[in-house]
Amino acid sequence: MLEKLGLLGLFLGCMLSATIVPFSSDALVTGAILLKYNIWLVVLIAGLGNTAGGMVSFLLGWLCKWEWLEKYFKVNREKLAKVQTKVERYGYVAAFFSWLPLVGDLISISMGLMRMKPLPTLACMFTGKTIRYIFTATLSGLLLT
Repeated sequence: MLEKLGLLGLFLGCMLSATIVPFSSDALVTGAILLKYNIWLVVLIAGLGNTAGGMVSFLLGWLCKWEWLEKYFKVNREKLAKVQTKVERYGYVAAFFSWLPLVGDLISISMGLMRMKPLPTLACMFTGKTIRYIFTATLSGLLLT
């Protein structure tokens, strides 16, 4: 995908991986580095794509009914309730951790369900996801050179 679509493929792949589609965006970031793309451009595009995917999950929470989330997106109500408790406690800072495996999508959906303001959510989400990719790109760059 990266060889044919380049940085657009990186963006789309990172976006999809931040939705309820299980996929590793770290592999895409590493692949882009192997293909000799500028490391900072890779980090920026991965961060933007993953944030866009996180905001799709946020919008799902904002717009969908519980029944739709459970039926069509296989969201577990009990797991979501536990995550929602944490989001209530930490507020927008929770969006910083939306990159975490297993709970990241639930954080984003919870924030949408709670009708949290989109701009602070977006800012915290982008910051957390981009820091994650800085770490991934740095580690990949060190291991691959």
